[in-house]
Amino acid sequence: MSTVPTHARAVRFDRYGDRDVLYVADIPMPRPEPGEVLVEVRAAGINPGEITIRSGAMHDLFPATFPSGQGSDLAGVVVGLGEGVTDFAIGDEVLGFSWERSSHATHTVVPAEQLIRKPAALDWTVAGALYVVACTAWSAVHAVDPKPGETVAVSAAAGGVGSVVVQLLAQRGVRVLGIASPANEAWLAAQGATLVPYGDRLAADLTAAAPDGIDAFIDLFGPEYVQLAVDLGIPKDRIETIISFAKAAELGTKHEGSAEASNREVLTEMADLVATGRIEIPVAATYPLDRVRDAYAELEQRHTHGKIVLIP
Repeated sequence: MSTVPTHARAVRFDRYGDRDVLYVADIPMPRPEPGEVLVEVRAAGINPGEITIRSGAMHDLFPATFPSGQGSDLAGVVVGLGEGVTDFAIGDEVLGFSWERSSHATHTVVPAEQLIRKPAALDWTVAGALYVVACTAWSAVHAVDPKPGETVAVSAAAGGVGSVVVQLLAQRGVRVLGIASPANEAWLAAQGATLVPYGDRLAADLTAAAPDGIDAFIDLFGPEYVQLAVDLGIPKDRIETIISFAKAAELGTKHEGSAEASNREVLTEMADLVATGRIEIPVAATYPLDRVRDAYAELEQRHTHGKIVLIP
């Protein structure tokens, strides 16, 4: 630990609000407790869920304690070990996740069980963007249990999670109807997916694109899509949303997220798929830690193809 600085830098917010409440603070260097690892963060993805937590919209489910940190995704280098950690050594390259809202920082501590070794072929930026989109996509796909030859509709199909969902479905031999803007048609077509533009004609266009019916629906955007899926007659046990929990509870559809897949086994499986080129995680933009507000300004446009990543 002698080579580790005495202070780290970390994103903080002291009250609920828009992105203007975010700032970067100097903090005492975190120290790993037994079973924990201190990681020097090389890359950390940002996610829409962090916006809802920071705004206070999720206070009842995920209340913040101020000053609050931020961030789940991370990739970096092990620079400190807590008592009892034998899985890793100083200098190991790792990726994983924090459940303490702490990855948007130069350094963070996480339990060793929430980390895996970073495959050598995996770029730092992609590794730092992996956890939320990969594990959420894995969980969403498994929730609807797609079979080869079936048709599955996906809202926000070109976003961070959607990009991975589309590719996982294609690997299973599923016909994908990707709900997105026309600007994403070429990328979706390259994955074997059919673009269905969102808008007033969406229900009719989905029906026209799948005259034999849609077998399952994965919602990655909002409650209107869960309602649409039910209205289209899709069985409720084959409608999954990662975001519209209240609507799912109201209608009796599924609402699984990354928590169900937050383990080493799934993370290792997904990291291997990306490292070997079978799955691509597009990176839309990178920002230094000091420009965290700008990173969220871009994310809040809700038209990003792929992930936005902070580089501490």
